[in-house]
Amino acid sequence: MSVHKNVKKVTTHVLQNMKNDGEKISMLTGYDYTMARIIDSAGIDVILVGDSASNVMAGHETTLPITLDQMIYHASSVVRGVERALVVVDMPFGSYQGNSKEALSSAIKIMKESGGHSVKLEGGQEILESVTRILTAGIPVMGHLGLTPQSIYKFGTYVVRAKEEDEADRLISDAKALEEAGCFAIVLEKIPADLAARVAKELTIPIIGIGAGNGVDGQVLVVHDMLGINNEFNPRFLRKYNNLHEEMMGSFQRYIEDVKSGDFPNREEQY
Repeated sequence: MSVHKNVKKVTTHVLQNMKNDGEKISMLTGYDYTMARIIDSAGIDVILVGDSASNVMAGHETTLPITLDQMIYHASSVVRGVERALVVVDMPFGSYQGNSKEALSSAIKIMKESGGHSVKLEGGQEILESVTRILTAGIPVMGHLGLTPQSIYKFGTYVVRAKEEDEADRLISDAKALEEAGCFAIVLEKIPADLAARVAKELTIPIIGIGAGNGVDGQVLVVHDMLGINNEFNPRFLRKYNNLHEEMMGSFQRYIEDVKSGDFPNREEQY
């Protein structure tokens, strides 16, 4: 039985209550008004305006090229479509690393111009100063550890992270540091399930996984991946709930045929 099904608006406080009550948190990405409206109406708890828009919406190879203004454009589109879900906005590469003053002004710009409810930053100890400074402005912050796609050129590959003991220990201490700083939740990406479960157990804030097993407090997927629109990406952690790529191809091809044959529009479809 869902404790928070009747919540009119999901807040960071509601997510904390969900963890406390053992209710899993559902989270999907969203990048535009139309999709956000559908996802929100379905009853999702959190919509992440991911910098994955760089890949999914713009066709870039990595998340690095997307700008702050482009993230605000996507986020404001999503916010206009949402009534219930908590909207989390990714801070893009270069908008917070190494300069906490810039991090604060980037976060304020996101909140003021998009109407989003919170921001998400990748990294641990190395971005703590930025996290702390953003939190002093009353802006809720979600952390992101494990595979951090903005650091792809440092890692050189999208492999599972924290398999070695020293990296696992560092991840746990980073997670605890983010919690102590005041983050309301943390995303763990592509790490061993046992480690993720341990983090979720040792921390009091919600832990959301993507490729981090079932022992965490919630799950997030990229909406285009789980719908099977994007059929070039097939990691082990992805469950496809549809094959929209095939369905859309069929619809487009039927439309083309109907236009070419003169069948569309028919007598009922004209004035």
